[in-house]
Amino acid sequence: MRLPGTQVALLEAASATETKTIAQLADELEEDPAAVTRAAFELADEGLLDVEEHVAEEVALTAEGERYRGAGLPERRLHEAALEVGADGEPAEMGRLVEAADLDGEAVDIALTNLARKGLGEIDGGAVLADPEARDDDPEAEALSAVAEGSAGYLDAGVLDRLESRGLVERTETTVRSVTLSDDGVTALMEGVEAAETVGQVTPELLTSGDWEDVEFADYNVEADAETVDGGREHILRQTADRVKDVLVGMGFREMEGPHADAEFWINDCLFMPQDHPARTHWDQFGLDVPPMESIPEDLLAGVENAHREGVGEDGDGYHSPWTPEVAKQVDLRGHTTSLSMRHLSGEAAGDLEPPQRYFSVEKVYRNDTLDPTHLLEFFQIEGWVMAEELSVRDLMGTFAEFYEQFGITDLEFKPHYNPYTEPSFELFGEHPETGELIEIGNSGLFREEVLRPLGVDCDVMAWGLALERLLMLMYGFEDIRDVHGTLCDLELLRDVEVVH
Repeated sequence: MRLPGTQVALLEAASATETKTIAQLADELEEDPAAVTRAAFELADEGLLDVEEHVAEEVALTAEGERYRGAGLPERRLHEAALEVGADGEPAEMGRLVEAADLDGEAVDIALTNLARKGLGEIDGGAVLADPEARDDDPEAEALSAVAEGSAGYLDAGVLDRLESRGLVERTETTVRSVTLSDDGVTALMEGVEAAETVGQVTPELLTSGDWEDVEFADYNVEADAETVDGGREHILRQTADRVKDVLVGMGFREMEGPHADAEFWINDCLFMPQDHPARTHWDQFGLDVPPMESIPEDLLAGVENAHREGVGEDGDGYHSPWTPEVAKQVDLRGHTTSLSMRHLSGEAAGDLEPPQRYFSVEKVYRNDTLDPTHLLEFFQIEGWVMAEELSVRDLMGTFAEFYEQFGITDLEFKPHYNPYTEPSFELFGEHPETGELIEIGNSGLFREEVLRPLGVDCDVMAWGLALERLLMLMYGFEDIRDVHGTLCDLELLRDVEVVH
């Protein structure tokens, strides 16, 4: 019997009494697993091999899981630190223990949450009381080591579920194929098999030389595994951003563009945000060590300063708080794209504008937030405003209803809110399609006179800042925006997600 070389080698390596996996045989033959799989299916079609398939689960540590395997779980470290300072008798101040356990950022919240869950201690009034009787062994810590050593198959499913929910392990399912020699395969080997020279595809060389007439072509097996090739595609976030732009342009809006790094004057001062406001510290925004921006028109600078110091109109009072041009000219990464709105409303970006006007942007902003399922250090904001006479909250709410309806979202809820720059103001909420939880998706209102008059605007302006990533969550059911954005991005999810039109 004449067979292709890979098939002959596979027949000779297979056993009638011992089941071997494709991966084992590929290693043994030093062949590509895809080629061995293809040969196995071809031999199975000839009745010379039996191929069996089963689904196996693979468990691997994430980067966070690997880190905790070496340094210890945050809750165990906090518990050990508490015992070392005697917090098993008298409660110890939490900050002291956090420092002793070398915890920071998100690890602190993780430690406090799981300390109580595991019964390692109690937290009351900012102090921790550790339980000295808590067991030294920790199934979750032991499971991390077991996963790293390849022994996850012996672990309790509940422990693995917990580690997966904490983002410490990843579980994937793979199809494992195993082969054994059939009776016909044994007979064929006993009678003798001969390797035939075969080719898998027609090449220019075969055609020009005429050798194609003398070679044997391998059969094409449509059931055999092929190499996975992931082509490039547009990110789901970019698709949604483009869809938002199409919708807003269809509603009569024009797009704004502007600098990512801008003067505090445009980012905060024009918005009637006092210079000593907590949100203007380094805790909330990113300041840049660059020369101050000197290109701010002097008349605008003076008008905004006067609004801060004295207020606007007969009833205006201002803040009577420190205000200096030096602070206004400092350069930051913009924390919202409302800096673009200020540039346009003042006439600085596009010249003097006469009502009615509609403008929008879908641009990236930067904030010093704590990372969690709904917050990132950088994200996209859907900025928009309408300039017209006699605008009201009903106009604003109607605009949102029309906009979100284009994305299948009709269950908006509105909540009164305070902003230094709008009055009245309200936040928008939408219901998450999977969890049923209300998700904040934006902030809005009508700009105050203290914002508009220094810019030379004499009519009403309604404005908003909406979160593109939150819109994505409501459209696709994502529960964590880090699945689609950033270093923890789920590439398989992005490759497979269905595009919503």
